[in-house]
Amino acid sequence: MDISIIIPLYNKEEYIEDCLNSCLSQVFQGEFEVIVVDDGSIDNSGKIADRIAAKDNRLKIIHTQNGGVTAARRIGYEHAQGKFVMFVDSDDKLLDNALSSTYDAIIQQNADEVVAYYKTQHERIADSGMRGWINPDYMIKELLATRIHFCILWGILFRKEILEGCLDIPRDIKNGEDILLQIKVLAKNPKVYFIGECIYYYMEGLPNDRKLELEVEKLYDQILEDTLSEKGNKYKSSILHHKVKVYENFINESKFYAFQDYYKQFRRLMNKDIPLLDRIVMVLPPRLAYFPVHYYKKWTGRR
Repeated sequence: MDISIIIPLYNKEEYIEDCLNSCLSQVFQGEFEVIVVDDGSIDNSGKIADRIAAKDNRLKIIHTQNGGVTAARRIGYEHAQGKFVMFVDSDDKLLDNALSSTYDAIIQQNADEVVAYYKTQHERIADSGMRGWINPDYMIKELLATRIHFCILWGILFRKEILEGCLDIPRDIKNGEDILLQIKVLAKNPKVYFIGECIYYYMEGLPNDRKLELEVEKLYDQILEDTLSEKGNKYKSSILHHKVKVYENFINESKFYAFQDYYKQFRRLMNKDIPLLDRIVMVLPPRLAYFPVHYYKKWTGRR
């Protein structure tokens, strides 16, 4: 088996049929399978997937109790027979060339990850412009700084073994779990190759149940530090910058308690590696910091 497409599914009855049809209609000469992990859906998502699977033996459906998206991806990974893995969200679609373009590149370049780019339902093209070999250190620092200008998890073909041990993100982490998973992969120093192909159709702006919670962010930070601890001080400033950017999200939601309860301790650690505007936010009292943070995010459209 060449490729396993893994789709975590939870209550996406409006989208799952189009998603599966896009996967099963791939123009690809090799062998591939599609593994759907129905994560305890309470709508008709699982039934729709079962109906399609009855007509195509390349599609496998696994029904589980609800355990969260990372657990669903892990179950799919454990059942995957392919040498390579691609993750697809159940409300998105693959373009016809997704498997062929990324597979050709990963074989020709002997890469561990091949990263393409995507477009949205609004025809917005999200292309980082990066091509060829990209340093994992650069990608980690960009992700920590929330400069998300390349595909993080979907839109990527992974060599299966590079994902080993990375699909263990706790269920409580719902904000940025895909970033954390990719950082865990990049910490292994994989060979990452970017191609100039649009392969993924991303449904932008769909509602979700993600909430900003302080205890969860503390857990996230601890996992980050543990993941990158073997790198010494290499990412010390980048991790600090990540904390500042998350603090700004709390401020933007008027959750000012977060400063006193956690982020105040990082004020004294600010240094020239942290961008000036972020340092200013940390110096200001939380209620005053709200104004530059809120209007900056509103102006740029960033969350």
